[in-house]
Amino acid sequence: MHLDWTALGRVTGVSIGATVAVVVVFALGVLGLARAETARERDGGGQGLAVAQAGACFLACAAVVAYGIYLIVPQFH
Repeated sequence: MHLDWTALGRVTGVSIGATVAVVVVFALGVLGLARAETARERDGGGQGLAVAQAGACFLACAAVVAYGIYLIVPQFH
């Protein structure tokens, strides 16, 4: 049996890259929530953009996870 190490390396690289990207986007969402909390504590307003940032980041993470599940589970194809 011949194992193609190049293909295995590419899959590993894409997996690590996607994982890092999702973690960074999730961290940006947490940062948005922290900014919203800080704005609320300071003046009680101006938190809409931060909450929108957090929502967009969390939605993007959920979409990536859902797509990954779609790729893994054969019944969805």
